Amino acid sequence: MRRHDAADLAHRLGEHAEAVCRHYLSNGRRSGNYWQVGDVRNASGRSMFVRLRHSPKGPPGKWTDAATGEHGDLLDIIRESMGLLDFKDVADEARAFLAMPQPDAELGLSRGKLAPVPAGSPEASRRLFAMSQPILSTLVESYLRARGITILHGTGSLRFHPRCYYRPEDHGPTETWPAMIAAVTDLGGRQTGAHRTYLNPLGLAPSSNGKAPIDTPRRAMGDLLGHAVRFGVAGSVMAAGEGIETTLSLRCALPEMAMAAALSAAHLGAILFPPTLRRLYVIRDNDPAGDGARDTLAERAREAGIEAIVLSPELEDFNDDLLHFGLDALRAAIAEQLMRRDRLRYLKRAA
Repeated sequence: MRRHDAADLAHRLGEHAEAVCRHYLSNGRRSGNYWQVGDVRNASGRSMFVRLRHSPKGPPGKWTDAATGEHGDLLDIIRESMGLLDFKDVADEARAFLAMPQPDAELGLSRGKLAPVPAGSPEASRRLFAMSQPILSTLVESYLRARGITILHGTGSLRFHPRCYYRPEDHGPTETWPAMIAAVTDLGGRQTGAHRTYLNPLGLAPSSNGKAPIDTPRRAMGDLLGHAVRFGVAGSVMAAGEGIETTLSLRCALPEMAMAAALSAAHLGAILFPPTLRRLYVIRDNDPAGDGARDTLAERAREAGIEAIVLSPELEDFNDDLLHFGLDALRAAIAEQLMRRDRLRYLKRAA
């Protein structure tokens, strides 16, 4: 990446400095015009200061760790807090973050107590996401890795809530469970809803696949139709599927391809297309509902002048394929289904 491109990314992040800190340095807190935290890797403490506003000392986003003498900008915070090595991954994560809603600006988190909003509304979904934390070193990361999903860069649309409310369908008492919170966004990056996957705090029990032992461990809220949980920034090519885990499993084989999870077969058939899209890979689940979503979405894409290509798993879905056959076998199977130009573009660095 050219130097001025990195500088531009850092400047754009600086315009949302407090939101960046809330997202990647969740163990810290605001103190005046600074965010204080233990270190750049999000440890608890108060020795590191991140500037949140323009001042005579410099632009927002610059930080200094008084204990170590380290200093840097918000790109360094993303790199260290997420454990990224390749600067391309840092840049992709930064672009994905900039495409998301910024909680401090939209929700007024620093302005005191918020007025109530209707349960299940888009506003409630934004607040839930804002109250959650990055997935690094949380039960969400453990859950995904246990499902064979190890490519986690660019997953800023996923967060962790340690005690998310759950209301049983039989009107029993409200419970709390740890949960993976996914932001559902429109094509402009505005959050319209959220998806909750309630998790088993004991880990990946064989009977639950890591999900909480409750009747409905997956629930959605807000405005979902046409929207999706997004991984990466879509250009001329993207893939779209139903579930988060299924979509992330394919992304392990194609880590540079932008993808979107619509959360259900019905919503996959109705997903909206980015204006830049020219080729859509439809991630099919191997069941009757998946066949219907495949046909509906492919037909809509072709009517919009977008080439539609179906990617089919050997088992029920691509997470099953990943777990049963392994990543190398999944890549080989996917290679046979991709356009040649996309095989060269997206598989060359994953191989």
